[in-house]
Amino acid sequence: MAQTLVTPHVGFSGLPKEFVAEVTGFDNPSHEWRRVWSEFFGTFLLVMVAAGGGMMAEAFPGQISRSAAVVAPGLMVMAMIMFMGKVSGAHFNPAVSLGFALRGDFPWRRVPAYLIAQLAGALAAAALIQSIVHVSATYGATYPAHSVTGWAAFVMEALLTLGLLSVILGTASGAQNIGIIGALAVGAYIALAGLWASPLSGASMNPFRSLGPDIIGNDYRAIWVYLAGPIVGMLIAVGAAFVLRGSGGGVAGSLAAQGSLDPEISSPEKP
Repeated sequence: MAQTLVTPHVGFSGLPKEFVAEVTGFDNPSHEWRRVWSEFFGTFLLVMVAAGGGMMAEAFPGQISRSAAVVAPGLMVMAMIMFMGKVSGAHFNPAVSLGFALRGDFPWRRVPAYLIAQLAGALAAAALIQSIVHVSATYGATYPAHSVTGWAAFVMEALLTLGLLSVILGTASGAQNIGIIGALAVGAYIALAGLWASPLSGASMNPFRSLGPDIIGNDYRAIWVYLAGPIVGMLIAVGAAFVLRGSGGGVAGSLAAQGSLDPEISSPEKP
């Protein structure tokens, strides 16, 4: 595809034309960095809210309820899917990126950059909130309840992620064909999962949402729960999606997983 050079306006006077064209050429399919930036920024905002709720509750006792802390990430994800989904597919979660790739809706070559951007966003958010409120990032991390074992929390995280990935893969498929309205389903699921399951495991469903605060707070207890649980749940969800709808790679699923910037559709004959 030929690149259309954009004539710089007065605000770009003095800058090299090549730089201006690179920054303003939004339709240039070679601009993979826009996808990566979207994943970094989106994961940053997600972890800022998800981990920030617990950290703010510690810094300002009695001001933030558990219900508010677990509903906020769902609302944030819903908003981000709506305003950034067309750029990167709005994954913000390594389990989502891997699930889309296993389904054939997302090219494997893009997975490493997405995962690096997501982890960087999670680390940046946890570090920033810690520096602002002067409360350890561990207060925003997820740990099993004292009354349950790590295995119980692992099973819970796997089950919750099974549901989350099932919603994401299902609403992204051509069979459902509901487009941006899928953001409502995904956001609602995250909020509902947190409302009933967060006392047991924290309802993370996202390895980097948990790992970011753990690294910044230097506390890795039971981290295997939040790395392994979501991955197992994702694998089961991908299998369930195949049973329900067959293989992926169709137009709707690929566009939902990749956004509209230079998508790669492996099975264009599928809706």
